[in-house]
Amino acid sequence: MDVTDKVAIVTGGGRGIGRGIALALARNGADVVIAEIIDENGRKTAGEVEGLGRKSLAIAADVTDQDSVEGLVREVLTHFGHIDILVNNAGIIGAPGWEQRERTNEEDWDMVYEVNVKGVARVTDAVAPHMRERGYGKIVNIASIAARQGNPRNPPYNVSKAGVVSLTQSYALELAPHNINVNAICPGLIWTAMWERIARRPSMTPESAQGLSIREVFEDSVKERIPSGREQTPDDIGNVATFLASDAARAVTGQAINVDGGSRMN
Repeated sequence: MDVTDKVAIVTGGGRGIGRGIALALARNGADVVIAEIIDENGRKTAGEVEGLGRKSLAIAADVTDQDSVEGLVREVLTHFGHIDILVNNAGIIGAPGWEQRERTNEEDWDMVYEVNVKGVARVTDAVAPHMRERGYGKIVNIASIAARQGNPRNPPYNVSKAGVVSLTQSYALELAPHNINVNAICPGLIWTAMWERIARRPSMTPESAQGLSIREVFEDSVKERIPSGREQTPDDIGNVATFLASDAARAVTGQAINVDGGSRMN
């Protein structure tokens, strides 16, 4: 999984899965740009990358804003001169206040699509011309096992992640002739700040879990849904992302790889 001296952009790299991916790339030799809407989180992860002996840059970026995305790419090219790896990780569950609602609303549909689907397309479209010109690139999109099956509790999220898988295939077909690999990862159950917010949603906690802590609800979900019986971690996702970003995966493109302990088998 050698990515020595490659330059990577990780959107939403300030915490959770994005942070895990950024650090995995750095441990395997990459210089990593943290594109993060919460600037403080981005700077923190960038500092951790530098602590691993790699160069890093934290850039405040909003994947829903075309000017912000174009500015991100310009700044990376000015600072590093090239982009080898793009990890489209930025994603949301719903519009502000989603965890307080029993049912999703139109604002959830609009915002989730704007970030999770159009955000991936927007950043990819900004980076791909540079990769085509160089005849090299690795793009990794973070989907979810939610892409594999519908869920009545949060349809916008599941639909958006299925869209990421489809978008991955479309870009893989378009960019393969230019020596650019495009793949997706479908993470399983990972204990992150986002999952904590999911578990606090009234409709997400079954009656049998009443009285349990959020962590206990999560652990019960792992036991029920993950055949291996183990939760996944940001490091697990980071390791697979690093493989896909390396030349060891040069024959892999257009794939959506489940990293979920056997929860979904395709």
